[in-house]
This record gives sequence, C-alpha cells and structure tokens, in this order.
Amino acid sequence: MKSKYKTALIVGAGDGLSASVARLFAGAGGMRVALAARNTVKLAALAQELNAGVFACDAANAEEVGQMFAQADAFFGAPPEVVVYNPSFRVRGSILDVEPAAVAKALAVTAYGGFLVAQQAARRMVPRGSGAILFTGASASVKGYPLSAAFAMGKFALRGLAQSIARELAPKGIHVAHFVIDGGIRSAARTVPAEAPDSLLDPDAIARNYLQVLEQDRSAWTWELELRPWVEKF
Repeated sequence: MKSKYKTALIVGAGDGLSASVARLFAGAGGMRVALAARNTVKLAALAQELNAGVFACDAANAEEVGQMFAQADAFFGAPPEVVVYNPSFRVRGSILDVEPAAVAKALAVTAYGGFLVAQQAARRMVPRGSGAILFTGASASVKGYPLSAAFAMGKFALRGLAQSIARELAPKGIHVAHFVIDGGIRSAARTVPAEAPDSLLDPDAIARNYLQVLEQDRSAWTWELELRPWVEKF
C-alpha cells in the first residue's frame, strides 16, 4: 500500500511500536522517514536499515522541538507530511505519596510534548492544506487505573488535544488521529504466553492500522481508533 504521503517524522522513536511504524511507512508506504528521540544512539541500526534521518530532541522542550522540525524540513527538503507522536512517561504510585516532580515530568512528556509537536506540525501543514498528525494513546487514555494517576492524566490530556485539534484542523485538510492501544504490546522482552496465544498486540499489526488510517478518504476520516487483543476486556 504505497502511501499518498511522501515523508514522515516519528517522534519518540525506539525499538518497539515506533520501529514497526517506521519500517512499514518506509517499506509498504514508500515514505522517507525521520526518527527523533532523546537518546539517538539506540536508533543507529534502525536508521541505517531505513536510510532515515535521526534527530535528538526532548519533546517537552519547546526550543528543541523547534530545532527538530527545522532539521526535518532540511532533511526532507520540505516540511514533513506525516508526524507521529509516540513519547510517554509512566509513573506508578499512590496519590498519597507519588512524587509531584515525577507527575510533572509525566505530564510534560506525555501531553505537553504532544502539544509542542502538534503546534509545529500544524504551522507547516495549514498553509499547505494537507498533512496528518497521529498520536499514540493507551488504555490509560480512557481508563484511569489505581496507582496510575499521573499516566492517566497525561494520556487523557493527549486524547483531549487530539480531539480538539482534529475538529479544528480537519476542515483545513489535515487528518488528526488518536490510537488507543488498549493492551500490552508484544516485544522481545514481553513474549506471548503459550497458554494465551495472541493475548498481546503485535506491533506490526498496530502499524498496519496507522497506515490504513493515513490512507482513508477524507469523506470518511476517523479521529480515533481503539485496538486491543481479542482477550482484552472492554
């Protein structure tokens, strides 16, 4: 499925879901890809595999986000047509004693960073009248679990951002979508139990949904998609 989009910037890239998205976008999607993360050392192999651009960026720092987009503009020769926001910071602890500084960081990385990246992306896409901004959510986007208030606060806020700017930007030709990843994601460190096959989300399967949403006709855009393993409770 070669994409109508030609370039994609993936923020918060790593070796999990974002790597699957990058590979699919660059492979079947036929896009040039750029990767951004706080720690770019971990991206070396993936970047070489995909011939991708790599930029160091703290997504919660407005100046660094601006610099990252300037680097992406230069790498692609034009502003990126697709921007994916993947970062989050998880803090567990009782409301009675969780550290306020850790909660502030969770909100900054998970939600405020999403705003900074979306703002820079939108400023480039609105004049062009096209583009797509995709946000990676979680179960915590719609369900606040015990001992996980900070993560829920950040993911709820990110979902609110996505919903708001989807309504603002869709009439301007920009597709905004939020993905609720409602379940654990399979990885080398987290394998599927033999007694519960397909009980973890396959990151490659998730990525295919990202590409499919990108290819939706604008007469039938979705702003949110929930994905969960067949055994996950609603």
